[in-house]
This record gives sequence, C-alpha cells and structure tokens, in this order.
Amino acid sequence: MMYGNWGYGAGFGFGWIFMVIFWGLIIWGIISLVRHGGFGGHGCCGMGGHGEHKQDDEKKNNSALDILKERYAKGEINKQEYEEKKKDLSN
Repeated sequence: MMYGNWGYGAGFGFGWIFMVIFWGLIIWGIISLVRHGGFGGHGCCGMGGHGEHKQDDEKKNNSALDILKERYAKGEINKQEYEEKKKDLSN
C-alpha cells in the first residue's frame, strides 16, 4: 500500500535528524564567528572586542609607567622630567 509519494515511510526515516543536525551546526558556527570575532574583526554589535582594546591600552599605559619608573630609579631622568612624563601618560 502506497502513502502518496512517501512510499511505506522509508523516505521519512532518519533523514530529518541529519537535516536538524546540519542546520544546527550551521547556526552554531555563525553564532561562534560573530561572538568571537571570526570575521577578521573584533566582534560585532558590541559583542566582544571593544573591552579588550581598552584592557590592552591600560596594559600599555601601565608598562609605559613602569618603564618611566625604572628610568627614574636608574637616574636616567630627574624628578621634574619624571613628573612631567607621568602627567602626560595619565592623560
């Protein structure tokens, strides 16, 4: 006995499971790319990236201040130069 174009149900078997898995992987991949900035950028629409740049800038400022402190401690610059450069770095 035939049920339209479906035959005896053999065509409906497990094919839908693979279709759901396929589309699930596609959607998961797109979400992962957007969240982790996989499109060559640093995220999109406020999701990641922007805060990371701020942290990197703070690290650079801290390392510049550390270098300045070392130069002052070694006697390479005097107190006046140290204070001026420290003020410039804090801006």
